[in-house]
Amino acid sequence: MLLIREIFYCKPGKVRPMIDKFKAMSSLMEKSGAKGMRLLTDLSGEQYWTLVAEMEVENFAAFEKMTSGEGQSEADAKEFEKIMTGYHDLVDHGKREVFKLET
Repeated sequence: MLLIREIFYCKPGKVRPMIDKFKAMSSLMEKSGAKGMRLLTDLSGEQYWTLVAEMEVENFAAFEKMTSGEGQSEADAKEFEKIMTGYHDLVDHGKREVFKLET
């Protein structure tokens, strides 16, 4: 089992719109049968306006399948595209971390 952490360093004041996008995306994932995401925001840390989206997947193949939209209906794919429209305007930069769950 893998834990994927998508870390977004948002532009000032843009965390809330990103949270809204990721909540909608998580609901869409759950509708498709995938496990939803856990969303975290910073209280203190290296950089303000940070959003972390965590998800668990069985392996890299499952992650690749999920990120490619495989198995997603055409309507859900269009909804995903609509949800994520303009998200680059909210983010300064980001990174991905992948961890193997040991317990």
